[in-house]
Amino acid sequence: MPYDDSPPPTRRARPLSVAAALAAVCLTAAGCGGGPEADGAGAASPRPGADTASSTDPTPTGKQPEPSGTASPSDSGSGSDSGSAKPLPKGPLTGRTVVIDPGHNPRNRDHTREINEKVDIGTGRKECDTTGTSTDDGYAEARFTLDVSHRLRTLLEAEGARVRLTHDADRPFGPCIDERARIGNEAKADAVVSVHADGSAVGNRGFHVILPAGVKGGGADTSKIVKSSADLGARIAGHFVRTTGSAPSNYIGGNTGLDTRNDLGGLNLSTVPKVFVECGNMRDPKDAALLTSASWRQKAAQGLADGITSYLKG
Repeated sequence: MPYDDSPPPTRRARPLSVAAALAAVCLTAAGCGGGPEADGAGAASPRPGADTASSTDPTPTGKQPEPSGTASPSDSGSGSDSGSAKPLPKGPLTGRTVVIDPGHNPRNRDHTREINEKVDIGTGRKECDTTGTSTDDGYAEARFTLDVSHRLRTLLEAEGARVRLTHDADRPFGPCIDERARIGNEAKADAVVSVHADGSAVGNRGFHVILPAGVKGGGADTSKIVKSSADLGARIAGHFVRTTGSAPSNYIGGNTGLDTRNDLGGLNLSTVPKVFVECGNMRDPKDAALLTSASWRQKAAQGLADGITSYLKG
């Protein structure tokens, strides 16, 4: 669930170029845009509030996620370089920089006053951050996003990319949405991916990728990144379908897996190609079963990595 947690605006039609790009990728992706879980679009229900668990909490009762397995060690600080202790291998992404933005922070729930403080997003002011959602059994979105981000970092580094995380649960709260955007901008990232999971109604299933709308006002100007971000998002969507087996969202994006928004500070303030990825709906039992599975999270990370690599290789 995006950390800019407000009701989405009226959905905009996707640019034709985005549809074409996704269609091209989906030619090799089984089940893209269809299937029993992708039978129509509708409005998302109100999203739930605070997490019920953090990465340092005792294990709550009920079905819990499997061990993280291949998750790599933490970074040394917010926006820090990759946690690798040895030189990166030479690969197809050598010389490229990718910033991974794990949505929310497991400690946000203990700092509600701070995260409710509003920050400038260029076109207005919004809350610094939110707590994110969780499964009914208490698996927090913030824990999910960190786990997938660690896995994604490992995969991208194996391809030679220099990877930075906006945070690694190494700070009391945040970072705020404006700082998250700034980290990617200052890194001059070739691509930024913000990892999330949604918190919608039962029966709403599937993933979707959020693209930046054309926004210009105050400190926000996405005119130079709309097209490139749309390409990045379409490639991620196509590869995510193929690798995870999940269908595009049946409640946002008209079964395309793509959605365009103009109300997210993390996108509005970005000056480099950036997208948000909602990997599934934590409030639907079937999606939750996937999100709490370590093997599925590895597939999710692989799908993201394949999409990013496809975009960067052109």
